[in-house]
Amino acid sequence: MKAIPRMSMADAATESLREEIAAGNWPVGHRIPPETALIESLGVSRTTVREAVRGLVHAGLLQPRQGDGTYVVATNATEVALRRRLLTATHDDIADVRRGLDVIAARLAAERRTEDQLKHLRQTLDARAAAGAALAEEDFATADVAFHLAVAEVSGNDVLAELYSSLSEAMALDLKGGQCFSRFITGQHDWHEGLFVAIRDGDVHAAATAALALIDNAGAGEGEIG
Repeated sequence: MKAIPRMSMADAATESLREEIAAGNWPVGHRIPPETALIESLGVSRTTVREAVRGLVHAGLLQPRQGDGTYVVATNATEVALRRRLLTATHDDIADVRRGLDVIAARLAAERRTEDQLKHLRQTLDARAAAGAALAEEDFATADVAFHLAVAEVSGNDVLAELYSSLSEAMALDLKGGQCFSRFITGQHDWHEGLFVAIRDGDVHAAATAALALIDNAGAGEGEIG
């Protein structure tokens, strides 16, 4: 019989808090119970509770707010770690990762898209165009990332969509102040529309080609991706 591993009180308390977050009992944006309530419900000391909370703060799942308690800011520590790493990655490294993800996402999206999903893709592109016309660069970047994330979601592959979601913050930082926005407002060729048309038409090869062209050409000369 396999021995049951022993856990310290702090580890056990940390795991209990993590389970509450993972189960959705404490969703993102939710303030966790006050320290006294946690002490009572867990049956541990104040020191143990503080150590458990501190561990989850360090993992990126919780965030203390001065005078307002501690809030849930993420549900998955692995995803938090990946996002932190991506924010320090180079443009070229992110582009290399996106070449793999975008081609797969585009091909699958062309195979699996539904009419409702096509409508959503169209809406993200329209929002992007409207932001560009209004010279609203931040809104443009938000809509641009939303389009790419939507393509990943249309692929029907949940793992791919989650990986792409982790890239979204780094992508938004790349887009702000970059060539993708300037190319759009000066009327230069925009590969996003071509990708949408290929997905809409169910053309797997054209979708993959458009996805690669978008990454390789949208920010030529600056290393930027769009």
